[in-house]
Amino acid sequence: MTIPLVVVGCGGHGREVLTIARAMDAATGRPRWRLLGFVDDRPSEENLKRMQRLDVPCLGGVAWLRDAPPDTHHVIGIGDPRVRRAVAARVDAYGTAAASLVHPAATIGPDIVHGPGFVAFAGARATTNITVGRHVHLNQNATVGHDCTLADFVSVYPLAAVSGDCHLAEGALVGTTAAVLQGLRVGRDSTVGAGACVVRDVPDGVVVKGVPAR
Repeated sequence: MTIPLVVVGCGGHGREVLTIARAMDAATGRPRWRLLGFVDDRPSEENLKRMQRLDVPCLGGVAWLRDAPPDTHHVIGIGDPRVRRAVAARVDAYGTAAASLVHPAATIGPDIVHGPGFVAFAGARATTNITVGRHVHLNQNATVGHDCTLADFVSVYPLAAVSGDCHLAEGALVGTTAAVLQGLRVGRDSTVGAGACVVRDVPDGVVVKGVPAR
């Protein structure tokens, strides 16, 4: 029996999330997800055309989920963690369950504990004894080492490396090709810029960039 799935957000990130669900079904040969379509409050004309090429409809705004069938699941396909958190607050009120998607080309250790809405893209690697919160996204070829904690709504962007025993607080973002060294903390709603190397704890609510990150 397939599970109806709606992707929230039809931009590039959302369409990449769609490919994960399709890859999961192709890998098993036994479809799990029945994609109903995207919901998006302000889809651009360009993204509407891109959805047509994928043969996936736009169902309407996010409020469409309010009257969705009771077994409908959603996944939030929005890259920015702060926007993802705001959208999740709306969607949670509608009562649909959050799906977790792990691409078959991702490597997620057997003792990884994650919350609902977790998304691991192709090539993502998470090793051992890692706790992951709600709606966390590990993008293409991102790596997370042993004994880490990633709180709710964290985003680790493509090719970023989070070393062992790190703590990423709620809403933290680690940019493309950035590195967080062993045992460090990145604060709530802080951003590590692309290519940065974090060598000391990052406080809440700041942007750091450079090598070393400042």
